[in-house]
Amino acid sequence: MIEVENLTKTYGSFNALKGITFKVEKGEILGFLGPNGAGKTTTMRILTCFFPATSGRARVCGFDVFENPLDVKKRIGYLPENVPLYKDMEITDYLTFVGRIKGIDTGEIKKKVNKVMDDCGITHMAGKLIGELSKGYRQRVGLAQALISDPEVLILDEPTIGLDPKQIIEIRQLIKNLAGRHTVILSTHILPEVSMTCQRVVIINEGRVIAIDTPQNLTSQIQGAAKILFKIEGSSSDVMEELKRARGIKKVEMKDTNNGVSDYIVEFEKGVDERKGIPALIVKKGWGLLEMRPMVMSLEDIFIKLVTEEKGV
Repeated sequence: MIEVENLTKTYGSFNALKGITFKVEKGEILGFLGPNGAGKTTTMRILTCFFPATSGRARVCGFDVFENPLDVKKRIGYLPENVPLYKDMEITDYLTFVGRIKGIDTGEIKKKVNKVMDDCGITHMAGKLIGELSKGYRQRVGLAQALISDPEVLILDEPTIGLDPKQIIEIRQLIKNLAGRHTVILSTHILPEVSMTCQRVVIINEGRVIAIDTPQNLTSQIQGAAKILFKIEGSSSDVMEELKRARGIKKVEMKDTNNGVSDYIVEFEKGVDERKGIPALIVKKGWGLLEMRPMVMSLEDIFIKLVTEEKGV
């Protein structure tokens, strides 16, 4: 659905993109991650035909963004970081205006406007001036204008920036509901948003792609061996000694201790089934097992590790 190959963009002597390559499958929600200045917005603007790349290729729905920009624009909906809204227009009038610009048949516009207002949860605000809306509702209107032509591809640049927690949850759920019906690129630096919304992740830094995979696979590759937190009631010195001697354990670290109960982070060697041996050992020794849960790297941990490694920190 979207193919990017060796894309570069140069501003004078500054290389904003340095040969990035990735694909987005039909119906997929792809998270596009990177620190500020990594090249996210530059990539979005090239894919939406806002400006050309210096070299490389990009295709959207089979059309080259350089050779067939009008064909690409007909098939995409774009929500830029700063939503271009006319604050002196009512929501219905604004969306009708956008529909006409996008070439929707006159007889279809009203139905399309009603549908996107319903999908975006703004039907009850239809007669309000955009300038009177909260930031969250303006974002919803921005998403509605991106959706009004029912595009095959949606490109969303920081769609939840500046929203309160409730608004973020609502917009996030709205984006998740688009999966399958639309192909979505979600550019953001809010990492929990990606974990909860996206099926696959592209991480870029300083104009280069440094990782492409599902959040789960990235966690597995970077974290390596499994880590489990055990909350055990018993003599901490005895517990540490026995855990270190157990088969398949690579490392044991004791954390908080309170009233004879300590937390132990146990790192296992690859291939060891950590769910069996330790609980059996705890029962055998007569200790109390109060908690057992996996210690999984967050996407934020992965992101920081990849970016700092890329910089050689």
